[in-house]
Amino acid sequence: MSNQRKKIIQNYLDGYNNFDIDKMTIDFSDEIVFQNMQNGKVNMTLYGIAEFKQQAEQTKSYFESREQKMTFISHSDDKTEIEIEYSAVLAIDFSNGLKKGEKIVLKGISIFMFKDNKIMQITDIS
Repeated sequence: MSNQRKKIIQNYLDGYNNFDIDKMTIDFSDEIVFQNMQNGKVNMTLYGIAEFKQQAEQTKSYFESREQKMTFISHSDDKTEIEIEYSAVLAIDFSNGLKKGEKIVLKGISIFMFKDNKIMQITDIS
């Protein structure tokens, strides 16, 4: 089972890195819940595959390139946690002072919850 989960997660990451939303979401449950956390606080929650795809489509234009690379993986029951190295080159200026062409580099954790080999929830923590 852990190899299957790793393959599903890598497929999601490959889709993300290549701006391929269909590939990102092929193993999602229709009721997917996505949460993004920064500094210990939830700053975004998306409910359902349609809402996730809409947000993913909107954010594609923010980046010239982007990459999430899995550096560690740990499985337990219905949960898989990965550590990621994230890098991106911005395609637009942001209101927080980041400028087009700037490269950002972050490390984070993503927690994937599974049911019947489908991703039910993703929590991104940075």
